[in-house]
Amino acid sequence: MKKLTLLILAASATPAFAASGPFFSLFNTNFVVWLAFIAFIAVLVYLKVPGKLGGALDARANDIRSELDEAKALREEAQTLLASYERKQREVAEQSERIIVTAKEEAAVAAAKAKDELKTSIERRLAAAEDQITSAEAKAIQQVRDSAVSVAIGAAGDAIAAKMTAADSNALIDEAIANAGSKLH
Repeated sequence: MKKLTLLILAASATPAFAASGPFFSLFNTNFVVWLAFIAFIAVLVYLKVPGKLGGALDARANDIRSELDEAKALREEAQTLLASYERKQREVAEQSERIIVTAKEEAAVAAAKAKDELKTSIERRLAAAEDQITSAEAKAIQQVRDSAVSVAIGAAGDAIAAKMTAADSNALIDEAIANAGSKLH
């Protein structure tokens, strides 16, 4: 009920009910509003507001157009830079692949060279070891011979000393002295 009352009061307060009398009268609010609107439009035309408004809109349109042109130019420049960087990235990727292939080849060559050098070094060490073994064998044989000669001389000396008399010993000493004198002069 309250809603219906509010609706009726709101509808009765419209400007159509406020106007009374003939339309072309200053006592008619509709006519006064119409005159004020016409005067307002006339003032706007007199002050050249539509031209200024059109000029402002044209200037804004030109600004927007120039901003769009600038944005297009920036976009084209960005696309050019992007293409350039993508090309550089591909070139760098290709170069890195070439570097990797070259490094692998150099590593294989270096490994083969190191293997050959190791083989040569092992052969030299084996040859040196064999020489040392041969030298050690010869030295051992010489030591055994020298030891055998020393033992033989000692044994011969003991045997001669056991069989020799003092007179035989003196005769051998005299003979050795005579031979030494002739050999020294």
